[in-house]
Amino acid sequence: MVRVHLGMELRRFTDGVAEVEVEATTVRKLISKLDELYPGIGEHLEGTAVAINGEVIADPIYETVPEAAEVHFVPAPVGG
Repeated sequence: MVRVHLGMELRRFTDGVAEVEVEATTVRKLISKLDELYPGIGEHLEGTAVAINGEVIADPIYETVPEAAEVHFVPAPVGG
């Protein structure tokens, strides 16, 4: 299982849930599983950076996710 930490900007899709455990071996599968659990969240996760066990990956869609990993979706910077 992969432990996913959901930031404040994503909790509107999860009714306030901050962490969830999901079975997934790639970031693409992880996003798909999260979208099954929380419809609509997937489109907000695609194209974002991901931190897997503390390592930030800018283009992670095909990145593998190790068993028992800690995953954080990194929001795009806002402002100008």
